[in-house]
Amino acid sequence: MSAPSPSPASPSAPSRVTVVGEVLVDLLWRSGERAVTPLPGGSPANVAVGLRRLGRPTTLVTTWGEDPPGELVRDHLAATGIDVVRAPGPTGRTTLAMAYLDREGSASYDFLASWDPEDLAVPSDTAVLHTGSLATVIEPGAGRVLELCRDLHALPGRTVVADLNVRPAVQPDRLAYRKACLRLAGVTDVVKASDADLAWLFPRLDPTEAARVLLAEGPRLAVVTLGAGGATAVTRDAVVRVAAPRVAVVDTIGAGDAFQAALLDAVAASGVPTAPERLSEVLTRCVTAAAINCTRVGADPPTRAELDAACPAG
Repeated sequence: MSAPSPSPASPSAPSRVTVVGEVLVDLLWRSGERAVTPLPGGSPANVAVGLRRLGRPTTLVTTWGEDPPGELVRDHLAATGIDVVRAPGPTGRTTLAMAYLDREGSASYDFLASWDPEDLAVPSDTAVLHTGSLATVIEPGAGRVLELCRDLHALPGRTVVADLNVRPAVQPDRLAYRKACLRLAGVTDVVKASDADLAWLFPRLDPTEAARVLLAEGPRLAVVTLGAGGATAVTRDAVVRVAAPRVAVVDTIGAGDAFQAALLDAVAASGVPTAPERLSEVLTRCVTAAAINCTRVGADPPTRAELDAACPAG
C-alpha cells in the first residue's frame, strides 16, 4: 500500500482524482419482468466514469476476478477510457449485486461481495482521493482503504472525499456499520451520504443532525442527498439546501454516483467549497448531474457538455 509523496498544491499542480473501490456487475431485475440484465457498475467505478465524462483526469484503483462477470467488467472499463490500476486479489471473484427495481424505478440491492485488494497504490499526482460504498465496509479491503485515506489525509495539499453509500445487506449490524462510517469520516475532508443512509445509521436523528455527527469527526463539509428533494450541505457555520430539477425518472441507479462525480470535479477544480454561495452553485450542479442520470437506464452520468448545457451557471 502506498500514498503519493507530499507536495504542496498550486494552481499549476495536477488535479487528478483517484477513486479507490469496487467494480461489480449489477443483475438488474425490474418488477414484473422475468429477464435479468447484467450491467457493469459499482459505486466507485460509476463515479470514475462520471469524472471521465466531465473531462477530469481520473484513475480507478480496483480489483476483479478471472470469471465471467470479471470479463464483463474488464471490457466495460476498457471501453470507458479510464486509467485503471487493477490491484491483485487472492479470491479471483468479482462482486455481484442483485438490483431489484420497483415500478417507480427505485432500486434495492443484495450482494455477493468480494473486496480483497492486496496493494492499493495511487498515482503520485493524486490531488483528490475518493472512496466509499462496499470498499470501506468489506474486509480485508476496508482496513487497507482506511489506512490509505489516513496516509493521504496527512499530506499537505491533498483532499480525501468519501461517499458512505450505506448497504446494510453487506453489514446488517447497525452499530458496526456506524463505527466504520465514523472512522472513515475521521480521515476525510468531505463526506457525503443520502438521507436514507443517515436514517439507517442514525435512526433517531434528522439528516442535518446526523450530518453534524459526521462533521464532529473532522470533515470540513458534509453533503446529504435527498433524492427528488435535492441536497443539503452542512458546515460548522452554515446549512445550504438546493432543490432538484424535475425530470421523468427511468430509474435511480447511479444517480448518487453522478452527483458525487460532479462534487469531486468541483473539489478538484477549486478546493472544498464552504462559503454558502459557492456551496449553492456546486450543489445545483450536482443535483442536475444526478437528474440527468435518472432520465436514462442504469448508471449513465452526463458529459461536461450535457451538464454545462443543463446548468450553465455552474
